[in-house]
Amino acid sequence: MAIWYVNEETRLREKKNTFLAFTICRTSPSHCFFLHKHTWILLLPGTKTTIKMANQGLSYEGCNFLRQRLVLSTLSGKRVRIKNIRSKDDDPGLRGTVLSYQPGLLYGGSIEHDCNPQRSIGYYLEALLMLAPFMKMALKATLRGVTNNPNDPTIDLLKTTAVPLMKKFGIDGEGFDLKVVKRGMAPGGGGEVVFTCPIRRTLKPVQLTEPGKIKRIRGVAYSVRVSPQMANRIVESTRAVLNQFIPDIYIYTDHMKGANSGKSPGFGLTLVAETQNGCFLSAEMSSTPQGQGDPVLPEDLGRNCAKLLLEEIYRGGCVDSSNQSLALLLMTLGQQDVSKVLLGPLSAYTIEFLRHIRDFFQVMFKIEVQKPLEDERKGGDKVLMTCVGVGYSNINKTIK
Repeated sequence: MAIWYVNEETRLREKKNTFLAFTICRTSPSHCFFLHKHTWILLLPGTKTTIKMANQGLSYEGCNFLRQRLVLSTLSGKRVRIKNIRSKDDDPGLRGTVLSYQPGLLYGGSIEHDCNPQRSIGYYLEALLMLAPFMKMALKATLRGVTNNPNDPTIDLLKTTAVPLMKKFGIDGEGFDLKVVKRGMAPGGGGEVVFTCPIRRTLKPVQLTEPGKIKRIRGVAYSVRVSPQMANRIVESTRAVLNQFIPDIYIYTDHMKGANSGKSPGFGLTLVAETQNGCFLSAEMSSTPQGQGDPVLPEDLGRNCAKLLLEEIYRGGCVDSSNQSLALLLMTLGQQDVSKVLLGPLSAYTIEFLRHIRDFFQVMFKIEVQKPLEDERKGGDKVLMTCVGVGYSNINKTIK
């Protein structure tokens, strides 16, 4: 799918034949797309550019950050070529060591997918959350595989942190939900998740600069194919740590049986701290997968997870570490207005994501480090991220 930038005064000719047949897709009062023979032509008002090929594509090397590149390529419409993907490995994982990706339109609708059990369903959902609002039809995705493992964000964490974050950007409605139908621990999996998301034409800018104080802590202690007492032991050890700081704590226990319990035994905990201004900070831990490494006691898991949550609260910000890249992407795609979000220290993954946003959307953020005063007791250094959105419009959405 090629994209041409065209001036209002320019007449496009192909072999001396003027483009007469085309389909109009208006993305804003000042921008129109024309479709002719599988070629998208963008009409720009008031510019002096004649004809410029915009989809030259980007080239990268290595296997790292594959999801970032594919997601941003899909949203920006720029093709991407990735080479030297595990070129020295006997089994690189792909059918070869070079990947060329030409983005098209996002259709949406009802889909089902069996995820690779080597990664959690959360690994796939992180990318899907970024793409789902910009499809032609509302998405209903049924994903099967591992719902909880130690390496990827769990469904419980994404439901309690990523979903409320997206609602702040105007992605909401009754059809916006993330539900665990069956829970499947690593390595066997057997879990099932249903994700539904409405579509949006545009996103609204946000100003998230004051997280506020922590007012409550909620959590889910889950267990499958083990004694239900495991979850209760996790709750007791977690409360022993957190009750020293705040009384409003409630941790649900979720014990699934039979066909809903997946294929492997395990247990874990997801904790979420909510602030007075509606921001969510999270932490999670799960047991060691069966047959991999030393087993973990429920008491140790509960205490360690509580300490991880306290560490996340110390980092602070209006968005937790696991959702920094999602917040930055939604800021980039927002309307042509200023968005500000206060974050904790940027993770290495987020820093690379900022570089990719610059490559695909030519957007650079203003980064201001905020050091709290000694008597404020607001944790560590914060980073205020500011940008002007590109005014992204969902060209896949059906015009009614």
